[in-house]
Amino acid sequence: MPRTFRLALAQINPTVGDIAGNTAKIIEYTDRARKAGADLVAFPELAITGYPPEDLLFKPSFLKDNLAAMEKVAAASKGIAILVGYVGVEPDISNAAALAYDGKLVDTYRKMYLPNYGVFDEDRYFRKGDTCPVYIINGVRVGVGICEDIWYPVGPMAVQREAGAELVININASPFHAGKGEQREKMIATRAADNELFVAYLNAVGGQDELVFDGASTVYDMSGNLVARGAAFEEDLIITDLDIEAVFGSRLRDPRPRKENTTILREIGASKLVHVSEAAGQAPSKKRKPLPVDPPAPLLESVEEVYRALVLGTHDYLAKTGFSKALIGLSGGVDSALTAVVAADALGRKNVVGVAMPSRYSSEGSISDAKELADNLGIELWTVPVEPAHIAFTRMLEPYFRDTEPNVAEENVQARIRGNILMTISNKFGWMVLTTGNKSEMAMGYATLYGDMAGGFAVLKDVTKTLVYQICEWRNNHGEPKNPIPQAIITKAPSAELKEDQLDQDTLPPYDVLDPVVKAYVEQDNSYEEMVAKGFDPKIVAQVISLADRNEYKRRQAPPGVKITPRAFGKDRRLPIVNRYRQG
Repeated sequence: MPRTFRLALAQINPTVGDIAGNTAKIIEYTDRARKAGADLVAFPELAITGYPPEDLLFKPSFLKDNLAAMEKVAAASKGIAILVGYVGVEPDISNAAALAYDGKLVDTYRKMYLPNYGVFDEDRYFRKGDTCPVYIINGVRVGVGICEDIWYPVGPMAVQREAGAELVININASPFHAGKGEQREKMIATRAADNELFVAYLNAVGGQDELVFDGASTVYDMSGNLVARGAAFEEDLIITDLDIEAVFGSRLRDPRPRKENTTILREIGASKLVHVSEAAGQAPSKKRKPLPVDPPAPLLESVEEVYRALVLGTHDYLAKTGFSKALIGLSGGVDSALTAVVAADALGRKNVVGVAMPSRYSSEGSISDAKELADNLGIELWTVPVEPAHIAFTRMLEPYFRDTEPNVAEENVQARIRGNILMTISNKFGWMVLTTGNKSEMAMGYATLYGDMAGGFAVLKDVTKTLVYQICEWRNNHGEPKNPIPQAIITKAPSAELKEDQLDQDTLPPYDVLDPVVKAYVEQDNSYEEMVAKGFDPKIVAQVISLADRNEYKRRQAPPGVKITPRAFGKDRRLPIVNRYRQG
């Protein structure tokens, strides 16, 4: 009789700290999986608490509520096995996965490899596990791992395979960055083939502060072939039938795993067998109808995945913090245009208000472009000229600025007036201000503290200027409405319009020249000599290093924004503000 294991992967969007809401969602998806005849339903890493809970883990009440929720989930496991991420508390707190069956907690797996790089800080909180259990569920040997555990070729999965595991389920809250999905799937396929078993990689979805989790959960078979893939950037319940008997046949023909160094495996962690349910594997013709074979959800093209990350990150940041409407200063430039489009797609056009704030230096084209953009999107546009306040500031400061040459101080007064206008409207109506600066500008300090940096969320914080243009072109050809961003906005030379005939290029190198240097320095930590050796202009390299280092204090005061690169400003890149190390 063939052994078929029906696996359900619940790719849900939890909220950090919403233990009751997360638990209700877990039970809802469990009911759906049970009705579909699943043997087991899995949920993401720390699904009960949300990820990352950070210093909430220092609150005893938080840990207690998390345990109570886990017990409630376990009680809901009538007739189905549930694998769910929660915070274990014995003998110390751990990043754990509870396995429940038939209304009871069976066992807890504790994450063995705790990441402590980039945005991760798990060594600060958790004690690592030391046991690699294999659970027998309906006659199938199932191993469990959590996120980082799967990235090690010789790790918990190899120990579980040695103990006879035929399926390993790895639950995750794996933050998105551009290109990560393809890299991740190559790794999963390799693990599945090297260990000759099915690998189910379940990822969370949704936004949490600066992080976005992209979902796109996958199942690979023992030959490294894709079996199933969930949708990207949205909740999904992926249910698939796995032909477990094929694992046995594959291992008969391939002796490689038999030659594994068992001494090394024992050093990783002990293995144990846990009998969860002894029911025989069910033949689909007897107990349940075979599932229809649906094609896997597609992998997204690079610009589209970034755009969808921006939309999801923006939506969840506002929704999860209790804001329903967004406020954006519309300058007629490309950054504010893209921010407005992302906001309209994330929140709905009725929940986005644009504010045009023309000054004496604003061109007629910028004013008309902002209006055309608002009309195309169908968002409300307010116009609040800054000239009266600009005149008042000039008069107030005139006694002290007399006999000095105008400089950036006078320019930035206009940006700070605009910041005050937006924050006053925000304060009046309870709407969140979305700032519009991009990564290129933030790297160079080309932004005004308490001016255009004033706001609650920075949509483009990790998006370079050249990528901004690529995203604009992509969005104009995809989604509704089509062509929301006027071509005049895309083709005009970028300008802050804070003085007569001003262009960004007066102060900064052209963005197509600047952005590769920013990437090399900020994301890759290249030295001055390494960048010059790559062919970058030494003067531009020196300028980027000097300004990037000098403006760390500004970035510390910037609002959070969506992470879309391997190294974003914020949690990813932690440099001291007071710092005399210089290069070049």
